[in-house]
Amino acid sequence: MPLARGPRRVVSLVPSLTEAVAVTVPGALVGATDWCSHPADLDGLGVVRVGGTKNPDVPRIVALAPDLVVANEEENRAPDLAALRAAGLEVLVTEVRTLDQAFRELARVLAACGAGRRPEWLEEAESAWQGWESPSARLRAAVPIWRRPWMVLGRDTFAGDLLARLGVDNAYAGHADRYPRVPIEELSAAALDLVVLPDEPYRFTREDGPEAFPAGTPVALVSGRHLTWYGPSLAEAPTVLGGALRAALR
Repeated sequence: MPLARGPRRVVSLVPSLTEAVAVTVPGALVGATDWCSHPADLDGLGVVRVGGTKNPDVPRIVALAPDLVVANEEENRAPDLAALRAAGLEVLVTEVRTLDQAFRELARVLAACGAGRRPEWLEEAESAWQGWESPSARLRAAVPIWRRPWMVLGRDTFAGDLLARLGVDNAYAGHADRYPRVPIEELSAAALDLVVLPDEPYRFTREDGPEAFPAGTPVALVSGRHLTWYGPSLAEAPTVLGGALRAALR
């Protein structure tokens, strides 16, 4: 049953949505995961930590008596969401695999959280991406997201859609899995124009990641928040990511 009015108490199980709710509906957020890092003053705002995205503390969430719990079908586990619903909580589950989906889902979540209108940052984000001109020359890249074992972006991912809009085609976009494990030997031997290494979920750095690829391979170290988060960071994402990609090819 839909809520009769915008909720006053919200628990977010998704870092992206935590930031979006916190900056758009101040005071609504009462709980967030241990991985929620934005806004930087989240703990100072009295937001209670409720565990990880994959292992939330259901009793603690229930004790907060939220009007709404916001989650994501990829980041959160179905059994945990079922347990929250069984406890009588309203749970809104998002699905975000493209930029267009992200804009729609953000508007839906923020409205459910009590936002009276579309926030200015969301309008700015849409304008930033609509005004971004993709390079005519396409690049073929692999996008590792984990090491030990090596995993890459596969088919049907939000980050892959963002990169495609920036002129980068994911070499594993046709893989059967969304996040396939690929041996480093295969990655190193692939005919790639570029390797894109975000700093989350695995924290790739200049000293940890690039050395695994043949000398001379262009490597773009990019902000994981700008590549994988759907929230206020989307407004600056095309500029930030585009700059990192260009720098890697100089």
